[in-house]
Amino acid sequence: MRLLLVEDDNHVAAALSAVLARHGFDVTHARSGEEALQALVPEGDGFGVVLLDLGLPDQDGYEVCGKIRKRTSTPVIMVTARSDVRSRIHGLNLGADDYVVKPYDTGELLARIHAVSRRTAHEDAPGGADTTLVLGSVHIELPTRQVSVDGSVVQLTRKEFDLLALLAQRPGVVFRREQIISEVWRTSWEGTGRTLEVHVASLRAKLRMPALIETVRGVGYRLVAPSS
Repeated sequence: MRLLLVEDDNHVAAALSAVLARHGFDVTHARSGEEALQALVPEGDGFGVVLLDLGLPDQDGYEVCGKIRKRTSTPVIMVTARSDVRSRIHGLNLGADDYVVKPYDTGELLARIHAVSRRTAHEDAPGGADTTLVLGSVHIELPTRQVSVDGSVVQLTRKEFDLLALLAQRPGVVFRREQIISEVWRTSWEGTGRTLEVHVASLRAKLRMPALIETVRGVGYRLVAPSS
């Protein structure tokens, strides 16, 4: 798999590139936001994953993430020292697919890369049916992967859509955390749990319906169908 590594520290990039190469990745190194965007111009969809460090010298990392998402559907993993939930949600809102907080374990990074790479823009819609799910003012169109609230389209990342579609197909049913992680992230790796929490928080914020997804303490989540 081809991977675009956006990292301004040459020593960090060299060490990480060596590790990634040992695991079969063909790494292209960009030292700035501008280099990253230029690398994506001719063949943006040729990369399997973009690994984006937010501490870039020329542009704000979040801004670069937004530009990448407008240019290509290639999965983006943010690498950041900011561990607060608000910063992570901001990145997800801009189109990032996942994040890794520094300092990170190499095994964790590899697991996240493999997880997002399995979810491509060409995957089949959940359930594989030509269906629109209607939950009060929320409309979820599975074939086009489009979500709208009161007629206004809400932009979601791939995993946000997959998570919402999974819960929405069985309103009121509690989905265990392990089940959600298995079906949406295609992994049983326990480190994905925090990512799930951030995606739920992001969905609540984007849909402006905090009560839509209910946390069932110690078990998982369920979608509470709103009244029409």
